[in-house]
Amino acid sequence: MYEQDYVMKIVKSLVKFLAKISLNKDTSTYELPAQEKYTKIDYLHKQLLNLIKQGKINEAENLLYAELDSKNKKYMELALDFYDRLNNFDDEFLEKNNFSRKEIEQGLKSIAKKFKISI
Repeated sequence: MYEQDYVMKIVKSLVKFLAKISLNKDTSTYELPAQEKYTKIDYLHKQLLNLIKQGKINEAENLLYAELDSKNKKYMELALDFYDRLNNFDDEFLEKNNFSRKEIEQGLKSIAKKFKISI
């Protein structure tokens, strides 16, 4: 329990740090525009949310990495939002769907590396 809380705090700090240095924002929330103005990234965001809702977290993460463009900061914003959302789930939900807080932390570190950010 304490270890999970510790990892959860690390993840929150990491998300905040990456949002600040890569996006110059205090938050990692991905904002959707009006539906008629959706971009490819916006549709990807909706797909990720839908997969998470279905408990298909590993599938969602695989999709995120398959579509990731490290030259476009909107993908960083999308990835930070994705991992922050996962981190907000309770341990029971994550375990039930074969995911862990440690995997969230590792995912964030991997994203930072892809965007050439040293942590």
